[in-house]
Parts: sequence; structure tokens; C-alpha cells
Amino acid sequence: QVQLVESGGGLVQPGGSLRVSCAASGINFRSYTMGWYRQAPGKQRELVATITSGDITNYVDSVKGRFTISRDNAKNTVYLQMNNLKPEDTAVYYCNAAFRGAGTIRYWGKGTLVTVSS
Repeated sequence: QVQLVESGGGLVQPGGSLRVSCAASGINFRSYTMGWYRQAPGKQRELVATITSGDITNYVDSVKGRFTISRDNAKNTVYLQMNNLKPEDTAVYYCNAAFRGAGTIRYWGKGTLVTVSS
């Protein structure tokens, strides 16, 4: 079965750093665009960053210059390095795998909580 398992969340102080990981199984990982989404309490889920099968990256404006998405195809894992964290980054971070065929196939992880607080 398809599984996306996030890890690495936790409590960090403002200005700190954290790296979350997503290990994928059951898909041809190298063929998928991988992404990180987040959902803060009382807010809609938003796209944070994506990385294509060709290693092209995109970021939401609010995290540009602070977050870096990367992938290790040999490990079927995508990472999100988060630096200079702000309280508004507090959210559950979800891993997403997407493949555009006849339609777009999407898979989701269960999320990992990142809390930025002093």
C-alpha cells in the first residue's frame, strides 16, 4: 500500500531550525512531485513547497529564503529544512505526493506537528 510517513516535528523557539522528513513507500517515488503542506489551527491547509521529479522547487512567499525542500530518491524521502522559524509557522505539516497522468493522483501523509513558541 501507499504510505507517506512524516517525522521530525516538535517544539522549537522562534529563530530556531527544524528539519521534517517524509518517507514514501508503495509509489515510484522518482516519478512524483513531492510537496509539503501545512495547516495551522483555525486556518486552511496551504501549500508550503514542492519539488518535481526534475528537482525544480517552488515555495510559498512567506517561507522563501527560510525553508528548503529537497529529495533523496535513493531513500524515497523528501525533506523540508526550516530555518529562522516564526510563531506563524506553527502547524501540522503534511507530506504530499502527486503524479499528473490522465488526472492528478495525490497521496497524503498523516502529518507531523511543528510548534514554534518561546
